[in-house]
Amino acid sequence: MAAALSTVVSRLQMLSTSDHASVVSVNLFVALLLACIVIGHLLEENRWMNESITALMIGLCSGIVILLTTGMKSSHLLVFSEDLFFIYLLPPIIFNAGFQVKKKQFFRNFMTIMLFGAIGTLVSCSIISLGVIQFFKKIDVSSFDIGDYLAIGAIFAATDSVCTLQILNQDETPLLYSLVFGEGVVNDATSVVLFNAIQSFDLNHINPRIALQFIGNFFYLFSTSTVLGVLTGLLSAYIIKKLYFGRHSTDREVALMMLMAYLSYMMAELFYLSGILTVFFCGIVMSHYTWHNVTESSRVTTKHAFATLSFVAETFIFLYVGMDALDIEKWRFVSNSPGTSVAVSSVLLALVLAGRAAFVFPLSILSNLAKKNPNERISFRQQVIIWWAGLMRGAVSMALAYNKFTSSGHTHLRDNAIMITSTITVVLFSTVVFGLMTQPLIRLLLPHPKHTSMVFSDPNTPKSVTFPLLGGGQDSEGDLTVADIIRPSSLRALWTTPAHTVHYYWRKFDNAFMRPVFGGRGFVPFVPGSPTERSVHQWEG
Repeated sequence: MAAALSTVVSRLQMLSTSDHASVVSVNLFVALLLACIVIGHLLEENRWMNESITALMIGLCSGIVILLTTGMKSSHLLVFSEDLFFIYLLPPIIFNAGFQVKKKQFFRNFMTIMLFGAIGTLVSCSIISLGVIQFFKKIDVSSFDIGDYLAIGAIFAATDSVCTLQILNQDETPLLYSLVFGEGVVNDATSVVLFNAIQSFDLNHINPRIALQFIGNFFYLFSTSTVLGVLTGLLSAYIIKKLYFGRHSTDREVALMMLMAYLSYMMAELFYLSGILTVFFCGIVMSHYTWHNVTESSRVTTKHAFATLSFVAETFIFLYVGMDALDIEKWRFVSNSPGTSVAVSSVLLALVLAGRAAFVFPLSILSNLAKKNPNERISFRQQVIIWWAGLMRGAVSMALAYNKFTSSGHTHLRDNAIMITSTITVVLFSTVVFGLMTQPLIRLLLPHPKHTSMVFSDPNTPKSVTFPLLGGGQDSEGDLTVADIIRPSSLRALWTTPAHTVHYYWRKFDNAFMRPVFGGRGFVPFVPGSPTERSVHQWEG
């Protein structure tokens, strides 16, 4: 009896010690997050630094301090977990990106974005995969099969859309921001879908039937993920439009929008779809319909709440990656062959550069051929910036690498450890070096950005409204009426001005069928306590 009691007490003490250690770790991590925010604010005017690089450097410095204080046993407060990244940190970032994106600019360049994001990712993945097959065996990394090589291609084809958000300015370079950011989101989704498709197929015995199944599965995941995001966004708009939660509590409106957005992501994961694509298009649909159906106070709250959650998650990710980069367990495996690790990292960096160049410049030329308006074409200098800004690799690559080459964050195989350390090296080098050089490169190649914009703070849109002179149109979905758009006279207009023609017919369909059912700007009927109540009273006064 005494022995059993002693065992229980000792276990409780161990549990108490473990809980206290977790509390200490969380406290230190929150303190570091606060330091990232303060230092990022102080460096706001620095043209070289941005908040992602600041968080990464603070994470690295913190890792060194922890490494020294623990006697070279550990460098991090938390172990990198792809589940933490994909389930909790990535959804608010991608949703806010869709919620705040300038939809007119995004859909005007939709075909180019899809070319870069989908076709370009496949090209980059193919080149990286072929490159590692060719070079890895020459540098004594030969334990991988064809599925592993293709997975490596998918891992390093994933750009860092999070860092892109902080490096490019949506108002200074609207076309570049739209293309690079839009491509980044589609690229991340394509890379994850491609990675999952590679994992689910036995690629050691490839034949035409398996190849067709693979392609079919890829497009199935891509399309169904998009449809699920759109349907979830429409469902949230319909529920809020019909029930008017704001009559009793604006908190319910805000909570419903947040939970529906997160539900879209988790449903996609539940059905083995792409949560990134789903939550991104859910954000676009919610900003177009749902956001206009809530009360004015809820609009302000959701706008800032989504942006704040996204900002904290972005900072958390880079701090997290920086601290985990010095994980001593994985570096011990490559300490006996540092030359191999350096060679693998160098090969991967070279393939990333070549893979991106292989699709950015050819696809830009193809995109320019379809654009009749010279102002909408991508100049060679802009192509160079698009190529450079997409070279950064970040947390998506890290998470996929950990998913492929570790078990619960640990690995005991030499080649797997080399891949993890090489991924960390590529992420750090590309984020710091390429990230630091992006703003100076933009100033060098585009000293006077071709834009004249007027920024207004409009309470009727979930972001500041900008009128860039790119095609001479307004940017907000509510700024145009059907009468403002020149009606295409023939099918020839669809070829000469496809974006404007498709937008014309979409506006007609949206105004006639979608907005009367799902709400949106100008289509919510007056009901006491509804979002239009205040504006009606102001009109009557």
